[in-house]
Amino acid sequence: MTNNEFGTKPHYQILDGLRGVAALIVVVFHLTEPLASSHLDNMINHGYLAVDFFFLLSGFVIGYAYDDRWDKLTIGGFLRRRFERLQPLVVLGMTLGAIGFYFTDSTIWPLIHTVPIWKMFVVMLIGYTLIPIPLSMDIRGWQEMHPLNSVGWSLFFEYIANILYALGLRKLSTKALAVFVVLAGAVLLHFSVTNPNGDIAGGWTLNFEHMRIGMTRTLFPFFAGLLLSRIARPARIRHAFLWCSLLVAAVLLMPRIGGKDHLWLNGLYEAFCIIVLFPLIVYIGASGVVRSETEDKICRFLGNLSYPLYMTHYVLVYFYVAWVSNNKGITLKQAWPYALLTFSGAIVLAYTSLKLYDEPVRAWLRNKSA
Repeated sequence: MTNNEFGTKPHYQILDGLRGVAALIVVVFHLTEPLASSHLDNMINHGYLAVDFFFLLSGFVIGYAYDDRWDKLTIGGFLRRRFERLQPLVVLGMTLGAIGFYFTDSTIWPLIHTVPIWKMFVVMLIGYTLIPIPLSMDIRGWQEMHPLNSVGWSLFFEYIANILYALGLRKLSTKALAVFVVLAGAVLLHFSVTNPNGDIAGGWTLNFEHMRIGMTRTLFPFFAGLLLSRIARPARIRHAFLWCSLLVAAVLLMPRIGGKDHLWLNGLYEAFCIIVLFPLIVYIGASGVVRSETEDKICRFLGNLSYPLYMTHYVLVYFYVAWVSNNKGITLKQAWPYALLTFSGAIVLAYTSLKLYDEPVRAWLRNKSA
């Protein structure tokens, strides 16, 4: 931990680093996904669970940073701070997705060449607000609520969690919050083991099924993170960043469990990860101390990179997916140079976005609001 912007409160530098580790794995997951024959055999099979990890981290950090400030903080002030933190990269991601949209025309997205510019522009403007678009406005063909930047769906639910926290759930006592978290965990467990797909993936389409999945994936981890921020008494754990990074990687890289004959086993594994392992990882990370300048630099770099990387990488992944789909039957051996180029490009794009856009825009917004 280090002292930082939260006044006298120490800053959980290791948690920032873990967010970066998970973001890197998300990129790799999206690069291996189009090479799989189905959701059962992706090489990075549980990469999508990084989103649930992000939600839990977010709940923990928000609870830690804001729970004891509400005697001076207004709901509008809180939401403005979240807007300043999240929204600049939402706008950038949608804009970059619009710029590259027509260049990703592919057999996998038959709608692209039929979309007039005005419609794409309207979808971009709606995307700036993160309001989900209906299926009738789908311009790519994947039934996404944000077809110009696929990952926007998780930011939509992040905002919902923040609004619920600000409007009332922050007022719950620790015991009442624990009851809420237990109930949300029971809903998540039930869905995970009974879902016909055998996993928790979903949340990106504006229909009942995906809205249910999205809320299920949001409510438990976010508010479990909030609860953890209230009750955790961090110890001093050595090499916490290393151990937590290995745990995050092990969880997200785990192959599919149970196969198509025992889908519930995979669902049970994912529920166990979200309900048990992710809170444990966050607790260990919050208990760790950065002990060297090198580790501090790594955590800072990964933490700063994590959100820009998450919000801009899919812009490049669209090009990669189009290339894979236009070369049917391509193998990992043939695809890895292009995957590596996309991965490297995503890191460069994220760092450039951070330094030339995100940090300056957030500083401008802070000065404007001040």
